[in-house]
Amino acid sequence: MKSVNFLLAFVLLALASSLASGYDPSPLQDFCVAVNDTKTAIFVNGKFCKDPTLATPDDFTFSGLNIPTDTNNFLGENSNLVTVDQFPGLNTLGIAISRVDYAPGGVNPPHIHPRGTELLLIQKGTIFAGFVDSNNTLFSKILYPGDVIVFPLAMTHFQVNIGKTDGVAFASFNSQNPGVITLANSTFGTNPPIDPYALARAFQLDVNVVKELQAKF
Repeated sequence: MKSVNFLLAFVLLALASSLASGYDPSPLQDFCVAVNDTKTAIFVNGKFCKDPTLATPDDFTFSGLNIPTDTNNFLGENSNLVTVDQFPGLNTLGIAISRVDYAPGGVNPPHIHPRGTELLLIQKGTIFAGFVDSNNTLFSKILYPGDVIVFPLAMTHFQVNIGKTDGVAFASFNSQNPGVITLANSTFGTNPPIDPYALARAFQLDVNVVKELQAKF
């Protein structure tokens, strides 16, 4: 009888422990509003899965990261971010990859990835890169081919090609959909616009300057 009681207590403790250690899954998109009517439900946290018996080698390969992106723009920078949307085989694996190209003087402007930590490998060029932590401390360094830098989850980071030749880097993420929020766009290019007075006070600028910036975005 004592052994039965011990076994029962052990099972209950194990069950309680498993429940206590449970956690909500990390979000895989900006938001997922709950609905009771399944007819209006269009998003899930992740993607629906293909029947494993129908999977093919093509599901687990992606081509194109050898192709440079067009840097002929006002930033002199461009990237090809490969997430689960472009590469279905990444679903549930928690990874993504990106190629980043920089013209001389090109800038990958301050931005964050709300759902992923980034590991950036420099393949070509001389890249000044850094991130800012929650204490507004800047951690930055000049990087050369073969160097790697990590940008912690959701922290503002940037890169500048300070060399005289084109630059190339490859970034990996610990999310199948890390997301990208460029700070300038999310501040001055929102729809509808943020109240110019609020931005003027926050950035200590004239309201007309803020309106000019909003017009550019």
